[in-house]
Amino acid sequence: MDPVSVGLVGAGPWAEMAHAPMLAKGPHTRLAGVWARRPEAAARLGAPVYERIEELFDNCEAVAFCVPPAVQAELAIKAAAAGKALLLEKPLADSIEGARKLAEAVAEHGVASQMILTMRYARQTRDFLARCREIDPFGGHAANISGVLLGDHPFGTPWRKERGALLDVGPHVIDLLDAALGKVTGVRAHGDARQWTGLLLEHEGGAVSEASLCMAAPGDTPPSYFAVYGRGGSAVLEAFDDDPLETVAEEFARTVRQGGGHPLDAAHGLRLQEIVVSAEEQLAGP
Repeated sequence: MDPVSVGLVGAGPWAEMAHAPMLAKGPHTRLAGVWARRPEAAARLGAPVYERIEELFDNCEAVAFCVPPAVQAELAIKAAAAGKALLLEKPLADSIEGARKLAEAVAEHGVASQMILTMRYARQTRDFLARCREIDPFGGHAANISGVLLGDHPFGTPWRKERGALLDVGPHVIDLLDAALGKVTGVRAHGDARQWTGLLLEHEGGAVSEASLCMAAPGDTPPSYFAVYGRGGSAVLEAFDDDPLETVAEEFARTVRQGGGHPLDAAHGLRLQEIVVSAEEQLAGP
């Protein structure tokens, strides 16, 4: 299979650390160029820099996004209209309206889409989910705690500081519990999105789970934790010892060549956003 030529939108820290190296590494993808609102940042990524995003679209088969959610929602719709496959970050957008418009654009233009829900591509996660299917699960719990919103952390960006852990790491946690215990059918939330958020999730088939989210904890924090319990035993997610991004690139290339069909597509991203928004509305109160 020839490498898929992928244009990158965005040139921030995560683009420099993850997206650009992943796409340039090959053999499944090729970094065809970069567009960013700061051309000087884009120039550091080792690929042609385009002044106009339309020029980037003209020189690639697919487009990867590493920009704030509101910007992704706006520009990915343009890429879909140009017939480009989309590699999308979470969350899909900054609002449910933006997420719906993007998912609708993907469907309308018939382009392939795939989301970088990083944990789902790790070998340990797939082993964990296989074990969950064996144990007839009825419950589970998860925690994702960090200090990203404190000090001058490179990922303490304005949208994260405004919306907190629920919009940022919430999609990761909800997605994995959804995969482990069954489709999430309801959510109850309490706490504060910028401090500590607790979620009670109801799953198709009757399972329930709890999740704790925080990005304002000082000092050393434990790694993410996921555990599921069932009638046939239990499953705990082990620490990662591989690079999930290699699998992201490989599966995205396959998704592009097949014209879609990845389970973590824009429609799935919309469903996750609907759960997040429901929780945010509960935290905001009447």
